[in-house]
Amino acid sequence: MKSSAKNISLTSLDDLFSTEEERSKDVVGTVVNIPLAQLHDFPNHPFKVRDDEKKEETVESVKAYGVLVPAIVRQRPDGEYEIVSGHRRKRASELAGLSELPAIVRDLDDDAATIIMVDSNLQRENILPSERAAAYKMKLEAIKRQGARTDLTSDQLGQKLVGKTSRELVAEKSPDSPTQIQRYIRLTELQPELQEMVDTGKIAMTPAVELSYLKPKEQELLLETIDSEQATPSLSQAQRMKKLSQVGGLNEDTMLSIMSEQKKPELSSNITLPGEKLKKYFPKSYTPAQIENTIFKLLDSWLQRRQRDQSR
Repeated sequence: MKSSAKNISLTSLDDLFSTEEERSKDVVGTVVNIPLAQLHDFPNHPFKVRDDEKKEETVESVKAYGVLVPAIVRQRPDGEYEIVSGHRRKRASELAGLSELPAIVRDLDDDAATIIMVDSNLQRENILPSERAAAYKMKLEAIKRQGARTDLTSDQLGQKLVGKTSRELVAEKSPDSPTQIQRYIRLTELQPELQEMVDTGKIAMTPAVELSYLKPKEQELLLETIDSEQATPSLSQAQRMKKLSQVGGLNEDTMLSIMSEQKKPELSSNITLPGEKLKKYFPKSYTPAQIENTIFKLLDSWLQRRQRDQSR
């Protein structure tokens, strides 16, 4: 199928991109206008495109100035295009009444496209835990597949680095530490309903990671128990469920027994940080999840420095 895209000259892309695109050596220096009808979402795109207040601001900007930063796309076998980076820009263009989207067409395999797709979205604000979890898992799997190919001497992340784990490579281009990335990826093992409870704050991140080790049938039973008891598990309750699951002792009776308990304060080792004291260290736009992620990342760095100092 012949594309109806129209070529437009572009003198430089250096001012437009500063993430994965900037590191690639095969950027085509041409922007083309592609009909919106020919643009398709990236398969299993983990980031939701929401029609919220921020989107309204983007739509107004597009109406006034057009799309200033081109999308990144790759061509499909049928001659149409798959969006790698630019789903929000496409939606804003639709709402603004435009018929085309400026884009750069790249020749990318599935893994390279996945890495660019994830990297171009991870720096955004207000990413839900389930979105971040799915994105990290997709990128981690792509990096592992690239590492398994013996015909490659380099990849989208640059020269392959001997001695670094895939999680460490993911962390290099993300706002989270390898440990936090591992915790996020565990969330992908949760049932969708439990993931939604994490997204809405009904279940905190730490107990959610513990619950991710429950078998699918046990998670379904947990959802029924949450509904009947009108309560979600605390960290200590989630930890006990995990231990019972590992020895085959988690059933309807034991789960109900745990969930029907009056929640007790966590052990003194679980420290609560006053929100008022934390406010001065973070931008006002930061959500509780972003604050928690930043604290864990800083603690990981501090621990690594201590370990290095102790080994000297």
